[in-house]
Amino acid sequence: MRHAFGFLLGVLLAPALLYGAAWGFVQAAHSFDGAGHEITDRTRMYGAFALLAAVGLVMGVVIVARWASPLVSLVPALALLGLSACFLVDPDRVLDLPGKVPPAGDLDTGLRVLMGSGVYALMGFALLVPAWAPRRWGSGKDDEPASAGYYSASGR
Repeated sequence: MRHAFGFLLGVLLAPALLYGAAWGFVQAAHSFDGAGHEITDRTRMYGAFALLAAVGLVMGVVIVARWASPLVSLVPALALLGLSACFLVDPDRVLDLPGKVPPAGDLDTGLRVLMGSGVYALMGFALLVPAWAPRRWGSGKDDEPASAGYYSASGR
């Protein structure tokens, strides 16, 4: 049951990470003037940084949480890495995908820029790491603590 719930959560997490990072990037890009070296809209910049920090926090929790099924991180990792691999094989086809999926507009630009810059591949590799830990695939309940033999009198 834990892995079924982890799979469902991973399926929901993949687009949330994609769109959250893209929207945060777009809002941050629109809130400053690169040529003038100044922030033009501080409120938008703070909101964009808060969203990007939330995406990073969710990724960090998913990566570090020992209680979570590895599928919570594996499903979005495979989606992000698969999308990045498809981008390397056929960039035109992958860069056309954001225009076919709602919502359209500035978010499409953010999705394309983050895909082309390799940020999604980086996120995918970071989320792939927890799937290698054999302990996360178990039930999470130990029958006997690992140090029981060391501390018991019969362990001499």
